[in-house]
Amino acid sequence: MPTLFRLITVLLVLAGLAYGGMFALTWYVKPRIGVITVRVPLDKIEKRQQEQKTVSQ
Repeated sequence: MPTLFRLITVLLVLAGLAYGGMFALTWYVKPRIGVITVRVPLDKIEKRQQEQKTVSQ
């Protein structure tokens, strides 16, 4: 019985540490908000459409 109690205690402590770590990340880390633009060359889009046409045929 002591080993079962010890196992449950260790698992609870590990779960508490994981929960505390997640809470600390949400509390202290703030996301950067901004506009992101990525230019995609037209030839890549056309190439992708041609590949999809050949696969569906």
